[in-house]
Amino acid sequence: MADLQASSLSAAAEQTDPSLYFTIVSFFQDGGAFMYPIMIVFAIGMAIAIERFIFLNMMKVKNRSAWKLLLPILNRGDFKQAFEVATNSKSAVGRILAYGLSKVGKGSRHDDLEMAMEEGLMEVLPRLEKRTPYLSTFANIATLLGLLGTILGLIKAFTAVANVDPSEKANILSASISIAMNTTAFGLMAAIPLLLAYTFMQSKTTEIVDSIEMASVKFVNLIRDARASEAARAPTRKAKV
Repeated sequence: MADLQASSLSAAAEQTDPSLYFTIVSFFQDGGAFMYPIMIVFAIGMAIAIERFIFLNMMKVKNRSAWKLLLPILNRGDFKQAFEVATNSKSAVGRILAYGLSKVGKGSRHDDLEMAMEEGLMEVLPRLEKRTPYLSTFANIATLLGLLGTILGLIKAFTAVANVDPSEKANILSASISIAMNTTAFGLMAAIPLLLAYTFMQSKTTEIVDSIEMASVKFVNLIRDARASEAARAPTRKAKV
């Protein structure tokens, strides 16, 4: 019984798949020449989205592992070792903390630490946002190409029926308009996923930046606490002397 059901499902799939395939092919062919640039724009946009997704996920993992490695060292107050670890780290958090740790042993104020870490964030931020705005641009281009293809298709359709018998004008015009609308539909089909990918990458980038800023604030607070404890121990040492 199970074999009979499996064979019936496979037979149904074989019957529906060819029709779906030919429907997609005919839809693509009827759209005209503008379907190809829309397809190219969509392919490039999705390639950028995949590359950005992989990069941002890797950066998130690297930041998390770097912070877990640096936090115990910072809590011990071993800023020299923390600087070495942060300098050798390939994460965004490591680079930014390296900027701040480079100022710790030089008697810098908290404002100098914050300025140094903001400088590091300005260096890292372009790498996080790199190529992401292209997704929004490609979505707009796909939509505009679809509309342009439809307008040119309509112009061609109205020109074609200008010298046709009046009894046939309605049928020819309706068929031509339905074909011309294919480019608009395909442009929107390409633009919507690209806009969703753009929004997702923007939120992903914002999440990473927020985590970096949180790590920076925790780092500055650790330095402030360490200096406060040193200042508190200094009078007792003088009193003992």
